[in-house]
Amino acid sequence: MTDTLQELLADYPVTATFPIAWGDMDAFQHVNNTRYFRYFEDARIAYFDEAGISGVSGMPSGIGPILASTSCRFKAPLTFPDTIAVGARVIELGEDRFTVEHAVASEKLGRIAAIGQALVVSFDYSAQTKAPVPDAWRQAIEKMEGRTFG
Repeated sequence: MTDTLQELLADYPVTATFPIAWGDMDAFQHVNNTRYFRYFEDARIAYFDEAGISGVSGMPSGIGPILASTSCRFKAPLTFPDTIAVGARVIELGEDRFTVEHAVASEKLGRIAAIGQALVVSFDYSAQTKAPVPDAWRQAIEKMEGRTFG
């Protein structure tokens, strides 16, 4: 990752870098809005991997993360060719959910092109209901973020 992208995402403990593909663009000659959610997802999964938050198949308890909602604020259009880095950080950690903030940084533009959020719920896939955030997740998130959540 370049110095510019590192500086823009310095507050994000996990980043993922991608080239903008020609096929990401739409008829308006910029990256289609739906692609940003894929970028967010890829960075969020990288965060989960680093924190040891796995899907239900990796959890004997049957508890795993499930996406409740996601949003994006577009700040500048991305275009081909470019390289982007997408940061992920947890900004809120509750009893049964946490909020992941994403930022998309553009090498070509030298700025943040989009900011997004994802509300992730701790989910018991056996009982089909929300569950408390496991202590192991909470500890890993707090370690990665370098702070405790009240």
